[in-house]
Amino acid sequence: MRVDPSIILQEGPWTHRMVAANGGRFHLAISGADDGAAPLVVLLHAFPQFWWAWRAQLDGLAALGFRVAAMDLRGYAGSDKPPAAYAVPSMAADVRGVIRSLGAASAVVVGHGLGGQVAWSMPAIAPQVTRAVAVLAAPHPVPLHRQATRVATTDTLKTLAYFQVPWFPERSFTHGDRVARLLAAWSAPGWQCSDVALYTDAMRLPFVAHSAMEQLRWSVRSTPRLDGRRYLARVNQPVTVPVLSLSGTADPVYHRGAYRRDKDYVRARYSQVSIDGAGHFLPEEAPKEVTGLLAEWLAEL
Repeated sequence: MRVDPSIILQEGPWTHRMVAANGGRFHLAISGADDGAAPLVVLLHAFPQFWWAWRAQLDGLAALGFRVAAMDLRGYAGSDKPPAAYAVPSMAADVRGVIRSLGAASAVVVGHGLGGQVAWSMPAIAPQVTRAVAVLAAPHPVPLHRQATRVATTDTLKTLAYFQVPWFPERSFTHGDRVARLLAAWSAPGWQCSDVALYTDAMRLPFVAHSAMEQLRWSVRSTPRLDGRRYLARVNQPVTVPVLSLSGTADPVYHRGAYRRDKDYVRARYSQVSIDGAGHFLPEEAPKEVTGLLAEWLAEL
């Protein structure tokens, strides 16, 4: 099944750019002033999406004077898709390299879902380039890994368990309707994603489905291994930059109490806001609320 790779180059009030970082090449959609004076905000998407999920925030935050870069994580859409190295620390190193490649000394890193796990990791792995962190639908990695049954719902754990199986999960994305089913299952009741076909096509690009599964497999399998223990030891250190956490009250991926311990890991200003009626896909389910909350928080930094 062939998919035109140009689907990732959706037009809008942004420019597309490939940058070299951490030994790879990464696709970004960039909006806002490029004069070196505007603060840089880097947006990291969730699974099973790509940079397009941030289109509302790209436009909205740039209009407020920020330089905004929505990045395709390694393995997704227009970024490189190596055969291995899909650990969260590797993706955090990618973000560090992208910030440097854009000529910025530091950036505010905003991550959603899987991208939120990368954002949480930035103060520990790349503190020199991390000015502040905002996470959407993303509990802190330590309780998420060590107390998964208390953080994630039973349906989420069943889905992650299925993704550990070889070959079949990839096939369900490339030749089935798994993307559509996930977007429906993880969103709030009654919300319908208008870009199911686009996200499905993006997941069907060569090697994307395998890359996405390898990231989720690492998240599960690394916990008892040495590399996972080292990662959790690093992110168990106090976060010393401001943190904003946004969650949806109707998110079926996590329990309502999934975020209760997050503030214990932050030694700087921590803010947690619940968006009433929103599910897991906050940037698209509640675009105005998310943009407004991010803008208010960014103005206070």
